Amino acid sequence: MPPKWVPGSPMKPFDQITLRTERLLLRPLAAPDAPALFAVFSDPKVMRYWSSAPWASMDRALEIIAKDRTALPAGEHLRLGIEMAGTAELIGTCSLFNFVPQCKRAEIGYGMSSSFWGKGYMHEALSALLEFGFGELELNRVEADVDPRNAASARCLERLGFVKEGHLRQRWIVEGEVSDSSLYGLLRGEWLATRNTA
Repeated sequence: MPPKWVPGSPMKPFDQITLRTERLLLRPLAAPDAPALFAVFSDPKVMRYWSSAPWASMDRALEIIAKDRTALPAGEHLRLGIEMAGTAELIGTCSLFNFVPQCKRAEIGYGMSSSFWGKGYMHEALSALLEFGFGELELNRVEADVDPRNAASARCLERLGFVKEGHLRQRWIVEGEVSDSSLYGLLRGEWLATRNTA
């Protein structure tokens, strides 16, 4: 089945996509990744500002990997594991999802092991994902939804060129805790302008 997201020229199904950076390999998740994936997303520090609670069991990791086996070939979303190029250690994930082909729009999501925060790995991973999104997928707009208290995530987005466009009050309730959302957007023209001046 060809991917749902095909606004331009033919391309590989999402389950065949790999992206390489100086220090990282971005690639589809596989069954052996379950323990590492669970370790990342069961960490309360990683999930502090997430839209769901920390994962309670390995079953959640296995569900995500199983879902990707059908969702990626069908073009429903693009979730890639973030792997250290030198050690093959899985340290997080990044995703493009909620595709709106008519508007050439998608949302971006990401999470990384707290052991690797502050070293520029997420910036490196998201730069590669956005380059693929605006290039190969011909997206015109990418959006992000961030808890306003998550200053590190907001800084990461702003460093990539995202602009804060709105604030939604009491948008999420996770385990009884109510939180707002800051909405960010990045346009293809803005992304290309930063690439041309880099």
